[in-house]
Amino acid sequence: MVMANEHAQLRLNLPDAYRRWRAGRLGRITDALEETLIMELVGSPAGLRILDVGCGDGALATALAGRGADVTGVDADPHMLAAARARAEAMGLAVAFVEGDIHALPFPDASIDAVVAVTILCFVPDAHHAVREMARVLKPGGRMVIGELGRWNLWAAKRRIKGWLGSATWRAAKFRTAQELERLVTSAGLDVTATRGAIFYPPCGSAAALLAPYDPWLGRRTTMDAAFLAIAGRKPVQSADQS
Repeated sequence: MVMANEHAQLRLNLPDAYRRWRAGRLGRITDALEETLIMELVGSPAGLRILDVGCGDGALATALAGRGADVTGVDADPHMLAAARARAEAMGLAVAFVEGDIHALPFPDASIDAVVAVTILCFVPDAHHAVREMARVLKPGGRMVIGELGRWNLWAAKRRIKGWLGSATWRAAKFRTAQELERLVTSAGLDVTATRGAIFYPPCGSAAALLAPYDPWLGRRTTMDAAFLAIAGRKPVQSADQS
């Protein structure tokens, strides 16, 4: 059993771990590819009210705000929220960050233009409920973009081994296929509009530098062996004769 103080220490260390990851070549290249893909699926964010669920240290939330979106980041971890607020303040961006549970988002029905959730569903106990909750707050015609860690690739294999060796983070993670993520989206009543892959190289900085230029081309054509999967869904607009 993982003790409570181990969980507390893990939370305290996460912002530093993110910083170390982004300081390396592999982290910089990988994060840039993933962010570019998520931004492409979100579309033009200017003027939209966007909810970043599981916002972590605010990297995506501030990127969206920098492009003119009205962004609110939600996370269950106050340490991550503190790091996110510090990031937004340093960048001179007005981003709201609130503590909340993905299974019970503190927002009214149909109040959000777009919802993004990146590498969070693999860590929540009830992903079906979480996606339905994100769909609840989404306006009709609004877009949901989910980015998740793919199930069958070298990155996932490495993480599974870490979990077997005692990592609390990766022992609890659940990796999914593109088809499983699509089913999560459709079961929440949304129409899938795009399914994309990214990060087709192994977890190695030199491989990332060599293969990153080809990654977007591959991601538009297949999700096989992709370490990162992105699904976009649209909430149907109810017609007058259905109301």
